Amino acid sequence: MNAINVNQARFNMIEQQIRPWDVLDHEVLALLSVVKREDFVPPAYKALAFADMEIPLAEGQSMLAPKIEARMLQDLAVEPSHRVLEIGSGSGYMAALLAHRAQRVLSFEIRPALADMARSNLQKAGIRNAEVRVGDGSKIPLAEGSFDIILVSGSLGQVPAHLLERLNVGGRLLAIVGNEPVMHATLVSKSSATGYHTRELWETVATRMEHFAEPSAFQF
Repeated sequence: MNAINVNQARFNMIEQQIRPWDVLDHEVLALLSVVKREDFVPPAYKALAFADMEIPLAEGQSMLAPKIEARMLQDLAVEPSHRVLEIGSGSGYMAALLAHRAQRVLSFEIRPALADMARSNLQKAGIRNAEVRVGDGSKIPLAEGSFDIILVSGSLGQVPAHLLERLNVGGRLLAIVGNEPVMHATLVSKSSATGYHTRELWETVATRMEHFAEPSAFQF
């Protein structure tokens, strides 16, 4: 695609996919024009960079559809003072979006090949306040401290208590929770040292994150 076609495709993505999905935050919409999604898509899929679909990545992983990423960004309401933890770097695109709004982003990716890709993409995009580390997102070292925002870029059977404990008071965690065919984007806000408020926001389906515990089934 030439530059004119790319810009038209980006415009169409925002107007035809993302706005109709109730993403109306002007700052989020502007950011989707600034952060070039096509630069975070594997070369073989560049023609599909703006399509309403998940984009395949290495090792069976995928980028979430554009409207899902945009809605997550809007619902998290990231502020310039926020320290953000992302679990599941993928191609680095979501980390790039978060980095434009936050003070610092720390992103954990369990697959070294994807971590390398995300790191390279962020560097090429000139983003300096996002760091990608190879590591298991279900076991974030305590030395990393606490966060204002935690985003799980995939689905979980349940929201783990150990992640909620890493939130600062006033902080928010967003994850896609449940089982196919219906999962919900779930926002947990930390109101006090031990108080939490949970809201199911919208339905979607996403790839399962590895190594997170599943809810125990009842035995009869």
